Amino acid sequence: MTTEQTAEELFQEGLRRYQEGESAETLIPLYENICDRQPKIASGWICLSWLYLLHRQPQMALKAAQKAVKISPEDPQAHINLAIAMLETSQTGVRNHIEAAKNWLLILKDLKEEIMANFEEGRRRRPDWKELERVFTWVFES
Repeated sequence: MTTEQTAEELFQEGLRRYQEGESAETLIPLYENICDRQPKIASGWICLSWLYLLHRQPQMALKAAQKAVKISPEDPQAHINLAIAMLETSQTGVRNHIEAAKNWLLILKDLKEEIMANFEEGRRRRPDWKELERVFTWVFES
């Protein structure tokens, strides 16, 4: 008898591996699998869009982030990922997602530390990421 991991177990494993420093490239297939298995769970799409951004796949990130925002419009990280992907693909409408992220962070103050940590992780994993810096400035300094 085999014991296949649930999508939640895979998600937790992926988070652990990411936190241990595993590359976005090797984690993308895991999160694609998670999203295939649970397509209506925003957290999978949020993580997948972030991994695509880290791996310089902005078109794929854009699609994943759009799904995340559609499923969970109240999640500031979903809007941040979408704003970054939109900048990287020269899309219009970025301001709407910046404003949404800022507004949700005002309401969900406990998420600010996590969001800040994500920006720091992005800086560490992808130095000189101009779009990340622009979104950070718009969300936290304007």
